[in-house]
Amino acid sequence: MWINALPSYNRNIFLLLLEFGFMPSSSAATSDAISVLIAGSNRLQSQLLISALRRHPDFAITACQLDTSSILRAVTEKIPRVALLFLNPPAQVFETVMTLRRFHLAYPDIPKVLLVESCDRELVVSVFRSGARGIFCITDANIRLLCKCLLRVASGQIWANTEQLNYLVDIVSEVPSLRVLNSNGVRLLTPREEQVVALVAEGLGNRQIARELNLSEHTIKKYLFRVFEKLGISTRVELVLYAINNGDPRQAQWLAGATRIAPSA
Repeated sequence: MWINALPSYNRNIFLLLLEFGFMPSSSAATSDAISVLIAGSNRLQSQLLISALRRHPDFAITACQLDTSSILRAVTEKIPRVALLFLNPPAQVFETVMTLRRFHLAYPDIPKVLLVESCDRELVVSVFRSGARGIFCITDANIRLLCKCLLRVASGQIWANTEQLNYLVDIVSEVPSLRVLNSNGVRLLTPREEQVVALVAEGLGNRQIARELNLSEHTIKKYLFRVFEKLGISTRVELVLYAINNGDPRQAQWLAGATRIAPSA
């Protein structure tokens, strides 16, 4: 059958749409429909999904390419209630997560859902740390459930299955550490500075970081000043992007309230 000749990701999306009874039609959106921005790098995937979702009266669909400039340009023209980003495996995982993070830093109030073929613990954690409010696996569900996901996330809820939630619960009690390397693979920061960077990358402010590390806010400011100086940057946004580009996440070495490592100079 011709559908078997499609790449697996395209085939999964097509089969998902067939379960919905996909067929080309004009937009059926109502005047109070939820605006959804679809961002994808594969034209076939985007067209299939756009056509299917436009049959749903609850949605008004716009689309753009999956890159930061295209997304920000589309949002400037019309702010969506929810955004759906395609993750094209396997090569674009890192690039898509970076795009998601940059989008979230620019528009943190827009709920975002990542559409994936499959996911593991590392991807789930990275996606939610980067600002997603939901992750949807096309191999486990159908288009009706995707519609439900978009409606729930647009209303302020989180969309994740039990396994994905367990991944997130596992890291709640951890204070992460993010190894930052230069182009030669040499560590640039002390262990304590790496923990500060990891907490900044998770969106914590100085007071929250101080509480996590049992330090004063003044000490956190000093650590950040030294980190900025070492990395040649000057803002927290630059630090987050630097961490995404150059960071190597590690298992937490200690928990808040438990045995603590001594601050390194």
